[in-house]
Amino acid sequence: MSDNLNATFNNADAIVGIVVALPEELSTLTSSKLRQGECRRFGNNWIAYGGAGPINAAKAARTLLEKGAQRLMSWGCAAGLSGQLKPGDLLIPTRIIAADRNYAADGNWTADTIQSLSPILPVHEGHLFTSGTLISDSREKQRIHQQSQAMALDMESTAIAEVASQALLPFLAIRVIADPVEMNLPQAVQHALNADGRAELPKLLRYLLLHPAEISGLIRLGLHFHAARKTLKLVARQLSLPEPHKNQ
Repeated sequence: MSDNLNATFNNADAIVGIVVALPEELSTLTSSKLRQGECRRFGNNWIAYGGAGPINAAKAARTLLEKGAQRLMSWGCAAGLSGQLKPGDLLIPTRIIAADRNYAADGNWTADTIQSLSPILPVHEGHLFTSGTLISDSREKQRIHQQSQAMALDMESTAIAEVASQALLPFLAIRVIADPVEMNLPQAVQHALNADGRAELPKLLRYLLLHPAEISGLIRLGLHFHAARKTLKLVARQLSLPEPHKNQ
């Protein structure tokens, strides 16, 4: 490894490119509004709002490299696969795995992050599984856990890790649990999601008018998501990332 590349891996001041999939995740880092596909610099960090799924995530990660990012971070929420993880719990994965490939998170960056966060909240370590499609069924989440031993699930981190690996740059994922393993996502959410992973309000309301029993599940999911966002904001402050609700 060249001296320049070693310096990038060990330099705490290296420019970090952060990929988020959803506007709700973006809001835990900054109050600034970004359009999907847009990225913007905040201090020593670039943030890209890519949209949900691996294709969007990879595109956002490559854009961040073009902007000069020297490290890549996957930021946001995840589904629990292990019963050990509850809504609001933080996972710093040591390895990101998918059905056909896997990548290790950068060891030094991971260790430094865990050391920084451990004094203020519990940090779970383990594997993070990435799926190319939304996994909504509790039984399917349990099956993935049994086969992979992964603790949580998302749709973007493997794609971001792959871009980082190809560029020979460090990668880190920070994921907080929203829906736990025992929870099925409400059918209303699945019905209302568009191709970018966002729930379209008109579709959601129409579905709820016809299926009012879904409302309780949505409320429960909203409470879980609130707990996840609260943890993400705490992590952002502790790591001196762009702070939420502050004009940059």
